[in-house]
Amino acid sequence: MKKLTTIKNNFQPVIDTIKITSDTLTGRGGLSLFVRYLRGIKLYPHLQRLFGSIRKSRKGQSICEMFKQLFCFFLDGTSRHLVHFDALQEDNGYAAAMESDPENLLSSHAVKRFFQVFSWPRIWLFRRLLQRLFLWRLKREKPSVILLGLDPMVMDNDEAQKRHGVQPTYRKVKGFMPLQLTWGRFVIDAVFRGGKKHSNHGDTVLKMVTHIVNLIRKNYHSNIPIVIRLDSGFFDQKIFECFEKLQIGYICGGKLYDDIKDYVSGSGDDLWNRLEKDGQAWNFLEFGDRRQSWDRFRRAIFCRPLMEDKQLLFEFARPDTLLYTNLGMGQSIDQQLQKEGMGHLLEATEVIRSYHSRGRDELVHRALKDFASETLPFKRFAPNAAFYYTMLVAFFLFETFKEDVCQPVVPVIAYATTIRRRIIDIAAKIVCHAGKIILKVPEAIWKQLRIQELWQKSGSPPSFVWG
Repeated sequence: MKKLTTIKNNFQPVIDTIKITSDTLTGRGGLSLFVRYLRGIKLYPHLQRLFGSIRKSRKGQSICEMFKQLFCFFLDGTSRHLVHFDALQEDNGYAAAMESDPENLLSSHAVKRFFQVFSWPRIWLFRRLLQRLFLWRLKREKPSVILLGLDPMVMDNDEAQKRHGVQPTYRKVKGFMPLQLTWGRFVIDAVFRGGKKHSNHGDTVLKMVTHIVNLIRKNYHSNIPIVIRLDSGFFDQKIFECFEKLQIGYICGGKLYDDIKDYVSGSGDDLWNRLEKDGQAWNFLEFGDRRQSWDRFRRAIFCRPLMEDKQLLFEFARPDTLLYTNLGMGQSIDQQLQKEGMGHLLEATEVIRSYHSRGRDELVHRALKDFASETLPFKRFAPNAAFYYTMLVAFFLFETFKEDVCQPVVPVIAYATTIRRRIIDIAAKIVCHAGKIILKVPEAIWKQLRIQELWQKSGSPPSFVWG
């Protein structure tokens, strides 16, 4: 090869021609860290146990191989279309980065057949897997208080034609609206639903929360304080009674009925209190409220914002908020919080702060949409449900991968786009030498991303233990 030299006028060296190389190269070298991490947490035996019966013969790929390639497909994020699998079949470097034989790479037709064989009993197994992954992280982090968030997420499929379950949503688009239970950055349970199902449709909320609370009490701690935050779409006495029976705390948005507005407007100034935080200020009023159909009074807190971003708000521009909670009502949840040294959470100011932190719960939905796609690929509801739950499991594993492996280089709160550009999309060469397969990366990337440290972390992560 001739020596590259600069030419006159200070131009960069000129490439004279282009040729094909037989070297095994990849632009997704970071996938090898993720695949190594999946193997290190010992996830594959659990996938085989849950979904192994789907495979009726030894032909084709194993269940673990299929899930590995699907998880990598979501993490890669190059394309949201299943036909992208056909393009990947021609890329030996991509196969090497995933530790797969090029002949074992999935086609788009194989992926479609895989999801189309899922029946509802098998689809619900994804929920069991999510819940057990949640317990795994719970036992690792050992929080003294568990704060949960419950909210539906609109998946915009407005351009879908004749797709089962795609229905008008409250955001004026057609799509799906699954109900998702979140803990911090994780989606820990979900029910896949059509777009017309409102927040509190049927008894889904009661069953979901009851099951997850019993799971926590049985497998983590029998007396751990649990607090769940909800918006006004869940304002229902049946839900409150269920939470009180489960002995968990709740902070729920309420509805501003006329009698409440009249009571608030007639309250003297001496009954109001003030809360200030980060350039924002609110006046708030505490009182007991009992709706006409209720059998008891509940604690209510009326909030009126006065200032936003250090700017005073005009009276007509103040969005009032009403909260209902059982915190500070002398129930079991109060004793649980005080025992853990978290008695300050019973104060009205802390209840308001906690509810305003619901924005962090909604950020999980935004992160999920950044990680995967709102648009689902199938016409039938069941395959779309299986695809959606696979996406949730991949997202959970992505979040744990960030925490267990990527933290030295990228913040744990980083979105998927950042992780892809920094960690996944790195150039690498895969060679075989002395009976070993070696992944080689440029020296600049080796130093900048601290590849040696990431490699060691991905190979020795905390094992996922079922139970």
